[in-house]
Amino acid sequence: MRWINTRPSNGARLALAALPFAAVLVAYTIGSAARLAENANDKLLPGLAGFADAINRLAFVADARTGDIVLWTDTLASLVRLFSGLGIATAIALVIGMLIGMLPYARSLLAPFVAAISMVPPLALLPILFIALGLGEVSKVALIVIGVAPVMVRDLSLFALSLPREQVIKAETLGGSSWQIALRVVLPQTLPRLITVLRLQLGPAWLFLIAAEAISADSGLGYRIFLVRRYLAMDVIFPYVVWITLIAVLTDWLLDRIRLAVFPWSASENKA
Repeated sequence: MRWINTRPSNGARLALAALPFAAVLVAYTIGSAARLAENANDKLLPGLAGFADAINRLAFVADARTGDIVLWTDTLASLVRLFSGLGIATAIALVIGMLIGMLPYARSLLAPFVAAISMVPPLALLPILFIALGLGEVSKVALIVIGVAPVMVRDLSLFALSLPREQVIKAETLGGSSWQIALRVVLPQTLPRLITVLRLQLGPAWLFLIAAEAISADSGLGYRIFLVRRYLAMDVIFPYVVWITLIAVLTDWLLDRIRLAVFPWSASENKA
Protein backbone atom coordinates (compact mmCIF):
# COMPACT_ATOMS: atom_id res chain seq x y z
CA MET A 1 0.00 0.00 0.00
CA ARG A 2 1.42 3.35 -1.02
CA TRP A 3 1.12 6.30 1.42
CA ILE A 4 -0.26 8.44 -1.37
CA ASN A 5 -3.33 6.20 -1.61
CA THR A 6 -4.15 6.01 2.11
CA ARG A 7 -7.01 8.06 3.55
CA PRO A 8 -7.59 8.76 7.28
CA SER A 9 -10.95 7.97 8.81
CA ASN A 10 -13.14 10.78 10.14
CA GLY A 11 -11.89 10.24 13.68
CA ALA A 12 -8.26 10.13 12.57
CA ARG A 13 -8.74 13.27 10.49
CA LEU A 14 -10.14 15.11 13.51
CA ALA A 15 -7.31 13.89 15.74
CA LEU A 16 -4.67 14.89 13.20
CA ALA A 17 -6.23 18.34 12.82
CA ALA A 18 -6.20 18.87 16.60
CA LEU A 19 -2.64 17.62 17.06
CA PRO A 20 -0.74 20.79 15.96
CA PHE A 21 -2.94 22.98 18.18
CA ALA A 22 -2.38 20.68 21.14
CA ALA A 23 1.38 20.68 20.48
CA VAL A 24 1.48 24.50 20.48
CA LEU A 25 -0.53 24.64 23.71
CA VAL A 26 1.71 22.09 25.43
CA ALA A 27 4.86 23.87 24.26
CA TYR A 28 3.55 27.20 25.53
CA THR A 29 2.53 25.71 28.89
CA ILE A 30 5.98 24.19 29.38
CA GLY A 31 7.75 27.40 28.37
CA SER A 32 5.51 29.53 30.58
CA ALA A 33 6.00 27.25 33.57
CA ALA A 34 9.78 27.35 33.12
CA ARG A 35 9.90 31.16 32.94
CA LEU A 36 7.51 31.65 35.86
CA ALA A 37 9.56 29.26 37.96
CA GLU A 38 12.57 31.55 37.48
CA ASN A 39 10.59 34.80 37.84
CA ALA A 40 7.03 34.80 39.18
CA ASN A 41 6.49 38.28 37.72
CA ASP A 42 7.55 37.37 34.20
CA LYS A 43 5.29 39.05 31.63
CA LEU A 44 6.55 37.48 28.42
CA LEU A 45 4.82 34.11 28.84
CA PRO A 46 2.03 34.52 31.42
CA GLY A 47 0.35 31.45 32.82
CA LEU A 48 -3.11 30.20 31.97
CA ALA A 49 -4.48 31.73 35.18
CA GLY A 50 -3.27 35.12 34.01
CA PHE A 51 -5.04 34.65 30.69
CA ALA A 52 -8.27 33.67 32.45
CA ASP A 53 -8.12 36.76 34.63
CA ALA A 54 -7.45 39.05 31.66
CA ILE A 55 -10.25 37.50 29.58
CA ASN A 56 -12.70 37.87 32.45
CA ARG A 57 -11.70 41.50 32.92
CA LEU A 58 -11.95 42.34 29.21
CA ALA A 59 -14.97 40.29 28.17
CA PHE A 60 -17.26 40.29 31.19
CA VAL A 61 -16.45 43.29 33.40
CA ALA A 62 -17.45 46.82 32.38
CA ASP A 63 -14.69 49.41 32.22
CA ALA A 64 -14.82 51.68 35.27
CA ARG A 65 -14.18 54.82 33.22
CA THR A 66 -16.42 54.31 30.17
CA GLY A 67 -18.87 51.64 31.33
CA ASP A 68 -18.17 49.60 28.19
CA ILE A 69 -17.09 45.97 28.06
CA VAL A 70 -13.76 46.46 26.34
CA LEU A 71 -13.51 43.30 24.22
CA TRP A 72 -16.97 43.63 22.69
CA THR A 73 -16.58 47.37 22.06
CA ASP A 74 -13.27 46.76 20.29
CA THR A 75 -14.70 43.83 18.33
CA LEU A 76 -17.69 45.81 17.10
CA ALA A 77 -15.54 48.76 16.03
CA SER A 78 -13.13 46.53 14.10
CA LEU A 79 -15.84 44.44 12.43
CA VAL A 80 -17.71 47.52 11.20
CA ARG A 81 -14.51 48.79 9.57
CA LEU A 82 -13.55 45.38 8.22
CA PHE A 83 -16.89 44.46 6.66
CA SER A 84 -17.40 47.97 5.28
CA GLY A 85 -14.07 47.75 3.48
CA LEU A 86 -14.63 44.21 2.27
CA GLY A 87 -18.16 45.02 1.09
CA ILE A 88 -16.99 47.97 -1.00
CA ALA A 89 -14.04 46.00 -2.36
CA THR A 90 -16.30 43.08 -3.30
CA ALA A 91 -18.69 45.30 -5.25
CA ILE A 92 -15.80 46.99 -7.08
CA ALA A 93 -14.15 43.66 -7.85
CA LEU A 94 -17.33 42.10 -9.22
CA VAL A 95 -18.18 44.97 -11.57
CA ILE A 96 -14.69 45.82 -12.83
CA GLY A 97 -13.54 42.19 -12.89
CA MET A 98 -16.45 41.18 -15.13
CA LEU A 99 -15.93 44.19 -17.38
CA ILE A 100 -12.25 43.38 -17.88
CA GLY A 101 -12.95 39.68 -18.36
CA MET A 102 -15.79 40.18 -20.86
CA LEU A 103 -15.07 43.32 -22.88
CA PRO A 104 -11.84 43.65 -24.88
CA TYR A 105 -12.03 47.46 -24.84
CA ALA A 106 -12.44 47.50 -21.04
CA ARG A 107 -9.58 45.01 -20.77
CA SER A 108 -7.29 47.23 -22.82
CA LEU A 109 -8.29 50.30 -20.80
CA LEU A 110 -8.33 48.96 -17.25
CA ALA A 111 -6.23 45.78 -17.02
CA PRO A 112 -2.79 47.48 -17.10
CA PHE A 113 -3.93 50.09 -14.57
CA VAL A 114 -5.35 47.51 -12.17
CA ALA A 115 -2.21 45.37 -12.52
CA ALA A 116 -0.03 48.37 -11.64
CA ILE A 117 -2.21 49.41 -8.70
CA SER A 118 -2.16 45.88 -7.30
CA MET A 119 1.64 46.09 -7.01
CA VAL A 120 1.60 49.22 -4.82
CA PRO A 121 2.23 48.30 -1.14
CA PRO A 122 -1.01 49.43 0.54
CA LEU A 123 0.67 50.23 3.85
CA ALA A 124 2.92 52.72 2.05
CA LEU A 125 -0.24 54.65 1.18
CA LEU A 126 -1.44 54.86 4.76
CA PRO A 127 0.19 58.26 5.51
CA ILE A 128 -1.27 59.64 2.28
CA LEU A 129 -4.73 58.38 3.22
CA PHE A 130 -4.51 59.93 6.67
CA ILE A 131 -3.45 63.26 5.17
CA ALA A 132 -6.04 63.23 2.40
CA LEU A 133 -8.98 61.66 4.23
CA GLY A 134 -8.24 62.48 7.84
CA LEU A 135 -7.78 60.21 10.83
CA GLY A 136 -11.41 59.02 10.98
CA GLU A 137 -13.15 55.90 9.75
CA VAL A 138 -12.97 56.75 6.05
CA SER A 139 -9.20 56.39 5.82
CA LYS A 140 -9.25 53.02 7.59
CA VAL A 141 -11.96 51.63 5.32
CA ALA A 142 -10.19 53.08 2.28
CA LEU A 143 -6.98 51.26 3.19
CA ILE A 144 -8.81 47.92 3.26
CA VAL A 145 -10.45 48.66 -0.10
CA ILE A 146 -7.19 49.71 -1.73
CA GLY A 147 -5.40 46.73 -0.22
CA VAL A 148 -7.74 43.97 -1.39
CA ALA A 149 -9.83 45.27 -4.29
CA PRO A 150 -7.12 45.27 -7.03
CA VAL A 151 -6.16 41.67 -6.25
CA MET A 152 -9.80 40.61 -6.29
CA VAL A 153 -10.37 42.43 -9.59
CA ARG A 154 -7.44 40.69 -11.25
CA ASP A 155 -8.54 37.26 -10.03
CA LEU A 156 -12.16 37.69 -11.15
CA SER A 157 -11.17 39.15 -14.52
CA LEU A 158 -8.89 36.19 -15.20
CA PHE A 159 -11.64 33.80 -14.12
CA ALA A 160 -14.22 35.47 -16.38
CA LEU A 161 -11.72 35.44 -19.23
CA SER A 162 -11.07 31.72 -18.71
CA LEU A 163 -14.73 30.70 -19.08
CA PRO A 164 -15.29 28.47 -22.13
CA ARG A 165 -15.80 30.59 -25.22
CA GLU A 166 -18.36 28.07 -26.43
CA GLN A 167 -20.80 29.23 -23.76
CA VAL A 168 -20.69 32.80 -25.04
CA ILE A 169 -21.04 31.66 -28.64
CA LYS A 170 -24.10 29.54 -27.77
CA ALA A 171 -25.68 32.48 -25.96
CA GLU A 172 -25.02 34.72 -28.97
CA THR A 173 -26.54 32.09 -31.28
CA LEU A 174 -29.70 32.15 -29.15
CA GLY A 175 -29.87 35.92 -29.57
CA GLY A 176 -28.45 36.97 -26.21
CA SER A 177 -27.21 40.54 -25.89
CA SER A 178 -24.00 41.46 -24.07
CA TRP A 179 -26.07 42.42 -21.03
CA GLN A 180 -27.93 39.09 -21.04
CA ILE A 181 -24.71 37.13 -21.48
CA ALA A 182 -23.20 38.99 -18.52
CA LEU A 183 -26.19 38.29 -16.26
CA ARG A 184 -27.06 34.74 -17.35
CA VAL A 185 -23.73 33.22 -18.38
CA VAL A 186 -20.83 35.01 -16.74
CA LEU A 187 -22.31 36.26 -13.45
CA PRO A 188 -23.67 32.91 -12.13
CA GLN A 189 -20.30 31.28 -12.68
CA THR A 190 -18.34 34.22 -11.28
CA LEU A 191 -20.21 34.57 -7.98
CA PRO A 192 -18.85 31.34 -6.39
CA ARG A 193 -15.37 32.44 -7.36
CA LEU A 194 -16.08 35.87 -5.84
CA ILE A 195 -16.80 34.24 -2.48
CA THR A 196 -13.60 32.19 -2.71
CA VAL A 197 -11.54 35.28 -3.54
CA LEU A 198 -13.14 37.10 -0.63
CA ARG A 199 -12.12 34.26 1.67
CA LEU A 200 -8.54 34.49 0.42
CA GLN A 201 -8.44 38.23 1.14
CA LEU A 202 -9.61 37.99 4.76
CA GLY A 203 -6.05 37.73 6.06
CA PRO A 204 -4.72 40.78 4.18
CA ALA A 205 -7.84 42.75 5.13
CA TRP A 206 -7.20 42.08 8.82
CA LEU A 207 -3.58 43.12 8.36
CA PHE A 208 -4.54 46.48 6.86
CA LEU A 209 -7.21 47.04 9.50
CA ILE A 210 -4.87 46.40 12.42
CA ALA A 211 -2.18 48.60 10.90
CA ALA A 212 -4.64 51.49 10.53
CA GLU A 213 -6.04 51.02 14.02
CA ALA A 214 -2.56 50.88 15.53
CA ILE A 215 -1.69 54.31 14.12
CA SER A 216 -4.93 56.22 14.62
CA ALA A 217 -7.94 54.90 16.53
CA ASP A 218 -9.60 55.11 19.91
CA SER A 219 -11.16 51.65 19.77
CA GLY A 220 -10.70 48.40 17.92
CA LEU A 221 -8.80 45.15 18.30
CA GLY A 222 -5.64 46.47 16.67
CA TYR A 223 -5.83 49.65 18.75
CA ARG A 224 -6.02 47.67 21.99
CA ILE A 225 -3.08 45.42 21.08
CA PHE A 226 -0.79 48.35 20.35
CA LEU A 227 -2.09 50.30 23.35
CA VAL A 228 -1.13 47.65 25.91
CA ARG A 229 2.17 46.66 24.28
CA ARG A 230 3.92 49.46 26.15
CA TYR A 231 3.04 47.68 29.39
CA LEU A 232 4.18 44.29 28.06
CA ALA A 233 0.64 43.05 28.73
CA MET A 234 0.98 39.73 26.98
CA ASP A 235 -2.00 38.42 28.95
CA VAL A 236 -4.09 40.84 26.87
CA ILE A 237 -2.21 40.65 23.57
CA PHE A 238 -2.30 36.86 23.23
CA PRO A 239 -6.08 36.56 23.84
CA TYR A 240 -6.73 39.38 21.38
CA VAL A 241 -4.61 37.66 18.72
CA VAL A 242 -6.45 34.38 19.33
CA TRP A 243 -9.80 36.20 19.20
CA ILE A 244 -8.93 37.84 15.87
CA THR A 245 -7.90 34.44 14.52
CA LEU A 246 -11.16 32.84 15.68
CA ILE A 247 -13.22 35.59 14.03
CA ALA A 248 -11.28 35.20 10.79
CA VAL A 249 -11.65 31.40 10.82
CA LEU A 250 -15.38 31.65 11.55
CA THR A 251 -15.87 34.21 8.78
CA ASP A 252 -13.99 31.99 6.35
CA TRP A 253 -16.12 28.99 7.33
CA LEU A 254 -19.38 30.94 7.02
CA LEU A 255 -18.45 32.24 3.58
CA ASP A 256 -17.71 28.71 2.41
CA ARG A 257 -21.05 27.47 3.83
CA ILE A 258 -22.82 30.30 2.01
CA ARG A 259 -21.10 29.35 -1.24
CA LEU A 260 -22.17 25.73 -0.92
CA ALA A 261 -25.72 26.63 0.11
CA VAL A 262 -26.33 29.18 -2.66
CA PHE A 263 -24.25 27.48 -5.35
CA PRO A 264 -24.30 23.75 -4.54
CA TRP A 265 -22.96 22.91 -7.98
CA SER A 266 -19.68 24.64 -7.05
CA ALA A 267 -18.89 21.92 -4.47
CA SER A 268 -16.90 20.05 -7.10
CA GLU A 269 -14.54 22.99 -7.57
CA ASN A 270 -11.21 23.08 -5.79
CA LYS A 271 -11.60 24.69 -2.38
CA ALA A 272 -9.30 27.44 -1.16
